[in-house]
Amino acid sequence: MCLIAWSWQPASATPLLLLSNRDEFYDRPALPLHWWDSAFSGVLAGKDQQAGGTWLGVSRHGRLAALTNYRTALPAHANPPSRGELVAQFLQGSLNAESYLQALSKKAGEYNPFNLLVFDGEQLMGLESRSAEVIAMKPGIGGVSNANFHTPWPKLTKLLKGLQISIENESLSAPDLLISLLRDPALSPDHELPDTGIPLDLERSLSAIFIATPPYGTRASSVVHIHRTHIDFTEQTYNYSGLTGSSRHQFEL
Repeated sequence: MCLIAWSWQPASATPLLLLSNRDEFYDRPALPLHWWDSAFSGVLAGKDQQAGGTWLGVSRHGRLAALTNYRTALPAHANPPSRGELVAQFLQGSLNAESYLQALSKKAGEYNPFNLLVFDGEQLMGLESRSAEVIAMKPGIGGVSNANFHTPWPKLTKLLKGLQISIENESLSAPDLLISLLRDPALSPDHELPDTGIPLDLERSLSAIFIATPPYGTRASSVVHIHRTHIDFTEQTYNYSGLTGSSRHQFEL
């Protein structure tokens, strides 16, 4: 997953609203949003069929976890453990957010670089693997793309602005409107692009909120409302030709 934005209002009736796009190669097999079975029963998430983990999910107990990769031109680790497993393990586990991330920080260097956001029903926290830093998120809006948390890449700044306008217009309860924020294909101007060490034409094509290049693009857009009493999770999935599916799950906590 490459883009996450949220509104964290711990004292409200809806403590957490999260919007996200998962960007991946189109030929990497994945299952859409569904209830997992066996060892991970009670987990609602899509599934990466290549490595077995997930990029975003919730649990029947009100837990949430979401992951983005950190973009770098440095070589990847050879045969690293799956980062997607970290999401599933938190959702199925019982450690609170801080304990889970503190334990994970001690072995974060074993993985290719990532950012992990977790919510345990009380705290919203993140881990930046490159520095092994655990961060307690402040109330308000925030986000992460493929750099550290809150790094103002143009597409993240644009998404957060749209989220703020939705808050001001009191339209946060409309998943279709919020997903439309995630469907923006506009590229950022060259002078605003980050320099992550990849070629300029690739940096440019990855600068949109919604990516659609022949081999790689946005595979899923998700909106998650975590209310005090229930969770509402909406997902749309895509391939290069467009929309392939849509689902919405609501359940009580």
